Amino acid sequence: MRLLEDFSLSSPRNLLGLDGDEFVRGDVRDREAVDRAVADVDAVVHLAAITGAGTSHEIAEEVFDVNLVGTETLLEAAVDAGVERLVLASSCNVYGDSYAEDLTETSPAAPANPYAESKLAAEAACAEAPLETVSLRLATNFGYSPGVRFNLVVNSFVFRALVGEPLSVYGDGENWRPFLHVEDTARAFVRALDWEPGRYNVGWNNVRIEDVARAVERVAARPVERDYLRERDPGPSYHVDFSKARAQGFEPTCSLTDGIADLLGRFAEPTSTIHQ
Repeated sequence: MRLLEDFSLSSPRNLLGLDGDEFVRGDVRDREAVDRAVADVDAVVHLAAITGAGTSHEIAEEVFDVNLVGTETLLEAAVDAGVERLVLASSCNVYGDSYAEDLTETSPAAPANPYAESKLAAEAACAEAPLETVSLRLATNFGYSPGVRFNLVVNSFVFRALVGEPLSVYGDGENWRPFLHVEDTARAFVRALDWEPGRYNVGWNNVRIEDVARAVERVAARPVERDYLRERDPGPSYHVDFSKARAQGFEPTCSLTDGIADLLGRFAEPTSTIHQ
């Protein structure tokens, strides 16, 4: 396996434990670096992107440059190198402010921020490229990783509950979101190397934000205060159908409760070092 990374949003610490893997330091928009990364490989898993739907309005041009131009650069290099398949990390965020239930891959997309718009455009670039491509529309991730993100709702709720801070719930907490543990996300990318080309919604289940807060309180086994910021936009509410990925044999293994319990244990470890 060969890795391409520029560490603009991560740390070299994340490479610990990857002994034996080749590493190319560079930007996904740098054709020379990308050429080195895709040389003599059969398939590419494309994770490089600027994430964060809420903050993407402030850096829209950079988001499109990395997420779309970077994808186009990678596709061109992959085709020239004879790569057979590319798997793209996309997002269920492409559905936008939809209140429809059971959104499938054929439901209309209505991206409401530059991040989602760039991901939808990257999907289109993949679909038009002359190689096999799979776009995974990922649910909101949660769970521990070396570069654990605290701007994801489950991770944020668990950490705040652990340190005794109220959980900030935008709106009334009744909006739906799909969720997926990071370990299941990694498994999905491996499995997608053998799936039929196309787009796939990938997630564990759909849960209301209020129910996420209740689950954190239940697993923590103590009262957890909630701060309802009803004047704040709660963001989209959508209920996503995952049957197409299930039909390929993919079944997530980590539930929301299991993931919360694991986060609580890891965050409470006195030797843990958490990088924000």
